[in-house]
Amino acid sequence: MKSLCKKYKIPTAGFKICKNKKDVKLFLNKYKIPVVVKADGLASGKGVVVCKSEKQVEKFSNEIFLGKFKSSKKLVLEQFLQGEEVSYFLIADKNHFSFIGSAQDHKCVGENETGPNTGGMGAYSPAPIINKNLEKKIINRIVKPTLLALKSKKHPYTGFLYVGLMIKENEPYLIEYNVRMGDPECQVIMPRLKTDLVQLLNASVENRLSGVKIRWSKDKCMTTVLCAKGYPNKYRKNTRINLAQIKLNNKSFIFHAGTKIKDNLLTSNGGRVLNIVVLGSVFLNIRNQIYKIIKTINWKNGFFRRDIGWRVIKRK
Repeated sequence: MKSLCKKYKIPTAGFKICKNKKDVKLFLNKYKIPVVVKADGLASGKGVVVCKSEKQVEKFSNEIFLGKFKSSKKLVLEQFLQGEEVSYFLIADKNHFSFIGSAQDHKCVGENETGPNTGGMGAYSPAPIINKNLEKKIINRIVKPTLLALKSKKHPYTGFLYVGLMIKENEPYLIEYNVRMGDPECQVIMPRLKTDLVQLLNASVENRLSGVKIRWSKDKCMTTVLCAKGYPNKYRKNTRINLAQIKLNNKSFIFHAGTKIKDNLLTSNGGRVLNIVVLGSVFLNIRNQIYKIIKTINWKNGFFRRDIGWRVIKRK
């Protein structure tokens, strides 16, 4: 992805693909700390570290070179961009693409964006940071050049495209692409979608997206992830969760992320265990409703962030 950005002049952070310690040293001579270290492969959301010292860069880099993540022994070092992260989603066929929602995720495990990165502690949609002017920049500078580049390589892209962005001084920079919906962003976008999802997927596969109008609910949506204590590090599995007291209406949902049925009882089976999702008109009220549901669940072995949506709530 980073090489494609370089070739097609797509705005992204300065970077170097590193295969050994020498490559790491060369990058550190060029860019100031902090620096982002990314494992070049699948790492369950734990392969990215913002390093605040050269020693930390070298330590995490060496762990990757030695095979900490089985998917790769290469890494990408990246210039740290200070800004606001946002996810912009598309569905594409060979000739056309359609916007399919925006969201903002909370990757850090701790409140006030502290602690290690996770797969996502909560999200909300839509992302108010994306106005018409910024959206135009995202499409013209990032989305269109990428899809044209893939088409020119005789590999036109079809399906979901998750555009992970950093917004710095109202300018978009590409952080990552995912070829799927994001988690937990998916859980705040899908409840807002009024168009039949299967119809959309068929249109994408059959190259007739341009003829489909995507309809959205006027509601906003937020999710908070209920995690096992200790996540993203060591945590206990097989602890009992009781949902018997929960009464959900047609604007609230519980998605199971890390649970299983054991001896006819619901138990935890992962780090991120339940996603509590609520639709509504005001983000603060939505968040309060989520916390009421979590309080009723009353799972003693779990924890959650109490500040999901802090940016959008603070803006009010």
